[in-house]
Amino acid sequence: MSSLKVAFLYSEIAGYFMANVKELAKEHEVLIFRWPINSEAPFNFDEIPNVRIEDRSNFSQIQIEDELKKFNPDILVCSGWMDKGYVKAAKSFKKEIPVVLTLDNHWTGGLKQKIAASISPIYLKRIFTHAWVPGDPQARFAEKLGFKGSNLIRNFYCADVNLFTSKYEETFKAKEVSFPKRFLYVARYVEHKGIFEMWQAYKELKDSNQIDWELWCIGTGSEWDQRIESEGISHFGFIQPTEMGKYLEGSGVYILPSKFEPWGVTVQEFALSGFPMIVSERVGAKHTYLKDNGFEIKSGSVKAIKEAMLKFTKMNDSELVAMGKRSHEIGLSFSNEMWVENLIAIVK
Repeated sequence: MSSLKVAFLYSEIAGYFMANVKELAKEHEVLIFRWPINSEAPFNFDEIPNVRIEDRSNFSQIQIEDELKKFNPDILVCSGWMDKGYVKAAKSFKKEIPVVLTLDNHWTGGLKQKIAASISPIYLKRIFTHAWVPGDPQARFAEKLGFKGSNLIRNFYCADVNLFTSKYEETFKAKEVSFPKRFLYVARYVEHKGIFEMWQAYKELKDSNQIDWELWCIGTGSEWDQRIESEGISHFGFIQPTEMGKYLEGSGVYILPSKFEPWGVTVQEFALSGFPMIVSERVGAKHTYLKDNGFEIKSGSVKAIKEAMLKFTKMNDSELVAMGKRSHEIGLSFSNEMWVENLIAIVK
């Protein structure tokens, strides 16, 4: 297929999304409107040839629509329907090109979701031709909204596979010699990530001399000032993905104990990096990337986190290394090239 023009009306861009865009831009032209950079996730982005990025806050809905018409896209992808300006801009392209809705909410059957499903035929389905979701939990919601068959695409989220595979290649040989006895948390410091239960679980184990592992935590957020400072727990703040090497090499098991996590791209990132995992049942990505490479825990449970941590401390190095290798293989099951193929297939 000849080169296409692809437009995104996006919320907060992150490194993993830009890795997909970089792959897409090898053959196609890309225009992205995005929300201002989130202070809790201040990612740095390099310029990419064939990619133009605009700050959504600098444009009105009419101006966005005008810029899109000048760009003349072959396909338009919109992040959900919470940005009404985006939705209005997308509406004018419905009968001309594929207009794709992305969503990462699980179907819960709550009142708001039932209302959305009931009005979708006269609202969303009149604007969007397709829905693109991360996995099965979100697909159920999209189906309730009326998107089915070839108009429903999975695997919207994908990690920067090249980056984290390179980190695996750089760091894992050292782990085969001596596996680092450290848990690693990498996510925002917000309550719904389960951070307080995680810190409490670790502190109880450490205070009772049941554990000699450490807990390393990377990230920032609204609860940074409320972080628990205790023996064995280290807080490093926000680290750019490209600068994670020494932390990946120095730690062994990834933990994401979220109480609410529609997907969680970090699960694929740390699978690719060769990490066994502790992941809560509320993390969407566990359906794809947590198999025989770690333990699922009940969210919000200090007891469950303690039990999972203790399971890892009782494993020998060869068991931990074998589980890390399985994680890497599972992480490779979806790639940035496959993400681009899914998008281009909509146009075809």
